[in-house]
Amino acid sequence: MPTRILPAVGDVDAVRSVTTLLSQLPDAEPVAPVVDSTQLIDTLARLAAESVDELPEVVVVHERIGPVPALELIREVALRFPAVGVILVTSDAGPGLFQAAMDSGARGLVALPLSYEELANRVQAVAQWSVGVRRHLGHTGDVFTGVGGTVVTVSGAKGGVGTTVTAVQLALASQASGRSTALVDMDLQTGDVASYLDVQFRRSVVDLAAIADISPRVLADAVFRHDTGVALLLAPGEGERGEEVTDRATRQIVSALRSRYETVVIDCGAQMSGAGAAAVEMADRALLVTTPDVVAVRGAKRTVRMWDRLQIRKAEETTVVVNRNSRATEIQPPLIQKITGTPVAATAVPANFKELQGAVDAGRLHELDSKSAVKQALWGLAGELGLVKVPEADRKGSRLRGDRGAVSFRRRKDGGG
Repeated sequence: MPTRILPAVGDVDAVRSVTTLLSQLPDAEPVAPVVDSTQLIDTLARLAAESVDELPEVVVVHERIGPVPALELIREVALRFPAVGVILVTSDAGPGLFQAAMDSGARGLVALPLSYEELANRVQAVAQWSVGVRRHLGHTGDVFTGVGGTVVTVSGAKGGVGTTVTAVQLALASQASGRSTALVDMDLQTGDVASYLDVQFRRSVVDLAAIADISPRVLADAVFRHDTGVALLLAPGEGERGEEVTDRATRQIVSALRSRYETVVIDCGAQMSGAGAAAVEMADRALLVTTPDVVAVRGAKRTVRMWDRLQIRKAEETTVVVNRNSRATEIQPPLIQKITGTPVAATAVPANFKELQGAVDAGRLHELDSKSAVKQALWGLAGELGLVKVPEADRKGSRLRGDRGAVSFRRRKDGGG
């Protein structure tokens, strides 16, 4: 049986030399190379969605791959696609990098310039390992087999704009529609998702920060299963411990959650930390919540510009959500879109805190009345973002009726953000 090898090489010249040598290996079947980390993960996810057997046995990652650094990329591949063996191609074959590569989940390391014999031996060994893993994959419950859920981050233009309420309701809407959903409180110093949902739980995101290999069992021990079915990964009770959650730890935690749940909603709060920045960078959709007032809109504009300067997120890849919207306010969504330079969600959340106050004060936000205009808007936003399952009959009906909501969502989806 031929060994399928997927090269992940960002450099044009390196692509040519790597693919040429791979094509000469016995029983090798190189597939079309991918040029960056995003394309690699998307390709593997698409293949895994069909079957584990569709995945290549070997992935060859060149040291100059980007934008995610090679070692972090290897860690994500090893975590999300455990039946794939990864080989790192690098000019630094010293013991330090070798150990770091092994710790990240690589199955081998090949030095540059490439040697036919060294590459052939390593590919053969890794391919045999991969075949062995697949043979036993169906007999272990401690291996991730998920193809990758949708990650949505919710950040605030400033404190008090409704970031946590938005995150909680998006997660509840997703779970209620039948999608397995996790809600993460990444507001590490002041996060209060637990209070909004009347939860007391001693474990938090910090418990995963120092773990090099987050297995499903370890993850299950760290999350709290809420009565609604949403899996909660809470902020630490002691805010100073938030510093233990580094950007690298965040990447691993988000990857683990993405492999286990169809929807992952992350409340990043209003203060940008390294952990929050990593989450925003990894997200499929990054939301920035603002209210229609000068101070909040200025805060949103500063945040968007900061993300762009730090290469965390481009403005056109960020979606602004307008909370407490009212026709009486001078600042309307089109103006906010112009000021921030970002797409604005078609769904604006109305200003009606009286609906929320009782549920918030009681810590029972999940019991908010279904007739609430605020809840209806936020659950509508979940639909706009594609976080809810829509029955096939309803989808066909929407197309036949020309439903305005469905048209609006398609335009937003096609138009970016």
